Amino acid sequence: MEVRSESTNGDGRQSQADEHNDVQKKTFTKWINARFSKSGKPPINDMFTDLKDGRKLLDLLEGLTGTSLPKERGSTRVHALNNVNRVLQVLHQNNVELVNIGGTDIVDGNHKLTLGLLWSIILHWQVKDVMKDVMSDLQQTNSEKILLSW
Repeated sequence: MEVRSESTNGDGRQSQADEHNDVQKKTFTKWINARFSKSGKPPINDMFTDLKDGRKLLDLLEGLTGTSLPKERGSTRVHALNNVNRVLQVLHQNNVELVNIGGTDIVDGNHKLTLGLLWSIILHWQVKDVMKDVMSDLQQTNSEKILLSW
């Protein structure tokens, strides 16, 4: 009986989806750490582990929004959920579009939804800022369409 890892093809290579996720993880981690270095925060090592309790996400949003966000310091699941739910609330207040991402998804370490959450943050604070001039020139409001056409 042959036992294969889900992340490899029959010939032992990583699947395209896993490679894509690894590239996203590495890129998003570098983006977060670049933000943290500007504000003097310690870098993250493993995005999926380090963001689970919500404290690093709140640190990230503090830097992006310029507002102080209280964090629960306890180490229980309830503390983590409260922190992540505060993150989701701040994102909602800043009109960041999230689809089917809940606090439990991040606390439980769902890789796909954690990547989706971070992409939404990057899209909102990084890409939209860069694309504002292009959007005004093109008179378009959908930054994803503009980015894809670029």
